[in-house]
Amino acid sequence: MIAPSGPFDRTLVLRGMAWLGKRYRVEFDWSIFERTGFLAGNDARRLSELNHALADPGLDAIIAGRGGYGLTRIAHLADYGALLRHPKWIVGFSDITALHVEAAALGVASMHGPNVAALGRSDDWTQQRFIRALETPHQKTSFEGLGVLRPGLARGRLAGGNLSLLFACQATGRLRFPAGAIVLIEDVTESAYRVDRMLSALLAAGALDGIGGVVVGDFSDCPDSQRVSVSDVIEERLAGLGVPVLTGLRFGHERYNEFVPLGIFAELDADARRLVLNPG
Repeated sequence: MIAPSGPFDRTLVLRGMAWLGKRYRVEFDWSIFERTGFLAGNDARRLSELNHALADPGLDAIIAGRGGYGLTRIAHLADYGALLRHPKWIVGFSDITALHVEAAALGVASMHGPNVAALGRSDDWTQQRFIRALETPHQKTSFEGLGVLRPGLARGRLAGGNLSLLFACQATGRLRFPAGAIVLIEDVTESAYRVDRMLSALLAAGALDGIGGVVVGDFSDCPDSQRVSVSDVIEERLAGLGVPVLTGLRFGHERYNEFVPLGIFAELDADARRLVLNPG
């Protein structure tokens, strides 16, 4: 367990690690509880911790305590060659999207899903999905009854995460989606015009050229701008891509946040309103 971004609720994280410890061997350094302003310790501490976890051949997963902010200060400095030599799950969401982007560039799958703090809420729904996702990643899984913004069928590798982080990674030149990718997006506390700005920048940069489809997760606490909703923005901005678009996946900053393995093969069938992981 690492703390590469912001500080966190100590009790929730300790409870989350206690639950993990019933099934797995859990390692962490007490320096995770350091705090430097809005960061979980200074950049040197967090980068050293990240590099140590990436290089350790005895670890099967690296799980973030929480997201917040801070990874984009250090993510580009980490030694990802170690991840290629010793592949392991990177688990987390929100700010952890920066690590998912780096893993994707190497062709290493990673797990977009709740952090340790969420596991500490004693939520059986989340805990059981954690076990299923990490221990049986090749299992066929179907998310049914999703909303449709644009019909069609797409098959490709899953990519994406938090829109603000994807936008930031594009600004630093780190973002690369695989050809035909099915891109998942979510965000929190971003006004409609800011979502428009981020999507427009990704479109203008060509970051979404050649993707196969889009799945929209939760956009939580994202207010309208001049009576224009985030849903309106997403529908209008993505229409020009000419790819199928699904909405309504429980993926993001709400209580129910599905574990989604990025980098694996999936099928987006908008006509049937479903997303299937490992369709065969």
